[in-house]
Amino acid sequence: MAGANKPIIVLIRPQMGENIGKAARAMLNFGLTELRIVAPRDGWPNPSAGPSAAGADIVLDQAKIFDTTAEALADCEHVYATTVRKRGVQKPVVGADGAARLIHSQPGRHAVIFGREASGLATEDVALARHILTVPINPEFGSLNLAQAVILVAYEWSRIGSELHGETDALIQPTAEEEWLPPAPQAELDGLVGHFEKLLDPRGYFLPEPRREATARTLRNVLTKPGWNHLEIRTLRGILSTLERGPRSENDKETSQ
Repeated sequence: MAGANKPIIVLIRPQMGENIGKAARAMLNFGLTELRIVAPRDGWPNPSAGPSAAGADIVLDQAKIFDTTAEALADCEHVYATTVRKRGVQKPVVGADGAARLIHSQPGRHAVIFGREASGLATEDVALARHILTVPINPEFGSLNLAQAVILVAYEWSRIGSELHGETDALIQPTAEEEWLPPAPQAELDGLVGHFEKLLDPRGYFLPEPRREATARTLRNVLTKPGWNHLEIRTLRGILSTLERGPRSENDKETSQ
């Protein structure tokens, strides 16, 4: 599907080169080529990845490496965290087919993040996502390997694309007359969250100290949920900057008149 909106596959701290190669193979089976890798345990490039990719060299050769999850997602408007558990994070939950429909129908860059083989995504990684992506699975054995998880997402993206667009590969895009903007990139959202934290921290909002991390995570979840566009975030940042400066004096008001 050459003209379709293709999700970015992001592997967070993968442990084995073989699994990265198998994930790349799964991606290319269904036409996905953009792979991002965050802090791979054994470094990059990894000599074990190539043989496992079984010819999916284009995916590995173009893979981008990042130090942190936030950096890998900075230019993405839509982020899906693959996990079988909600981990206490209140976010919309979609299946692989539901995520595929969103990817095909909503403009902007979509990223699907996958955690390390042994333990999945960390809570702080899930907190960066707009949606949780999960699939029905045997409750007595809910373990998928990395390549299996990637191929589920890639297959549903391909299947739903064919269902929606047939052979035309056309994307559903808003018309020029629609006054609608996509959600802001992750970097702008991070800036908004950081601005709130900067103003709230000196006022003791994150106290008591043992609750600091949980309180900060809840704040991020609240600010992530609405899907602000860049104009909305700019407006909120302007409000925060005004509050940060404090009340204007009477002289300032007279000067501006």
